[in-house]
Amino acid sequence: MEFIVDNLRIFALGGMLGPVLYTLIWVLGGFLQPDYSHIRDDVSSLMAVGAPNKRLFDLMQAADVVLMMVFFTSLHWAIEGGEGSILGPACFVASNVVGLAVVLFYPLDEGGGIESPRAQMHVKLVGLMSVLAMVGMVAMWLRFMGADGWAGFSQYTLATFVVTLVTGLVAVRTAGSEIMGLTERLVVTANVQYFFVLALKVYLMTM
Repeated sequence: MEFIVDNLRIFALGGMLGPVLYTLIWVLGGFLQPDYSHIRDDVSSLMAVGAPNKRLFDLMQAADVVLMMVFFTSLHWAIEGGEGSILGPACFVASNVVGLAVVLFYPLDEGGGIESPRAQMHVKLVGLMSVLAMVGMVAMWLRFMGADGWAGFSQYTLATFVVTLVTGLVAVRTAGSEIMGLTERLVVTANVQYFFVLALKVYLMTM
């Protein structure tokens, strides 16, 4: 625990870098793959079997996941010295453990297809990641409500949860459509901005 508390600033920097790395994946994907469409194609297609830049984007996503796992492990102690429920940070860590398994073992089929059992498992695990992240947000919303210096972040967490839920439902509804990439990015943006700001808040607290 002392090691975590003493290095919160470093872990928070990693928590800010993770969302930046993930965003860079799909931004770079549009430049490096001329046939890739941010409107039509999902982010996972950039790491699908046979994708031209799969190795680069797999490495970037793995780095993002590991950085976020470390940050979320420290998050519990960043809030009032570890007073309160550990459920929120634990859900975020679990979501990223699943995410690492997706990166390492369960890419989509060539061209972003989901015909093989491996690709179908990818879809199921990504769904599990989303559920864990949303449960984590609810738990953090409740925890922030009673934490000194975090009251405003409680409302921000609730607002992010609502936006994530609504955009997530839209993304499910439009899966496989010509705007699938766009609706997925709405969900992704809601999540990455939240985790970046959360890490920034922790970092500023350590100064």
